Amino acid sequence: MDDSALAGFIPLQNDISAPKDTKLRDAYHEELDSLSHKLVEMTRLARSAMARATTALLDADLRLAEEVISGDEHINKIDTEIEETVFDLMARQQPVAGDLRTLITSLRMSGDLERMGDLAVHIAKTARRRHPESAVPPELQSTVLEMGQVAERMIAKAGSVIASQDVAMGLELDADDDQMDKLHKRLFTLLLAPTWKHGVEPAVDITLAGRYFERFADHAVHVAENVVYLVTGQRPEEINQ
Repeated sequence: MDDSALAGFIPLQNDISAPKDTKLRDAYHEELDSLSHKLVEMTRLARSAMARATTALLDADLRLAEEVISGDEHINKIDTEIEETVFDLMARQQPVAGDLRTLITSLRMSGDLERMGDLAVHIAKTARRRHPESAVPPELQSTVLEMGQVAERMIAKAGSVIASQDVAMGLELDADDDQMDKLHKRLFTLLLAPTWKHGVEPAVDITLAGRYFERFADHAVHVAENVVYLVTGQRPEEINQ
């Protein structure tokens, strides 16, 4: 076959490979987009778990406590799926720049959200351990309820930040966490007051529960910080300088 005949095959090969390359790129970006959707779903599940765990703690609701404990498997499953997707894409695509940042921050956020689910489980287990009594004495109920509500609002906002990649909203989470810290301090003030009459075991349970709420809020802040880094390439403290 002469050179002119061979030359005729080159455009044909390019025409065939181009759509294939386009499909591969589309599939790659669909997998990247799926990470965001799964992260938002994890925030929804973590919020639901925290809401039910708080109610179980305050009302000694054993059914709700068991639901939170068994439901954590779903959060763990999504966390595993995200991890597998990230490692697979890093191995196959060797991403750089923004795509690499997306994969790294997705892995970090998934880890934070998985731990938030675990914290809700710890609260639910406290409720189960104290059943049929409430783990929270009457004088602490309003504070613990408010801590649960703040935790819910923070994870809901974190989910919105992931979905919208809104940097300004992401930066708000740190200020929201200040409210949780104040409630945490109020809880300790009440526990250490001379009027405390419920003994050591309830005090330990409440101390641990307060720590679980406080750590839940911290993880929500970490999630938002990673979105800020994903979008801007900077940490919040660098932006606020």
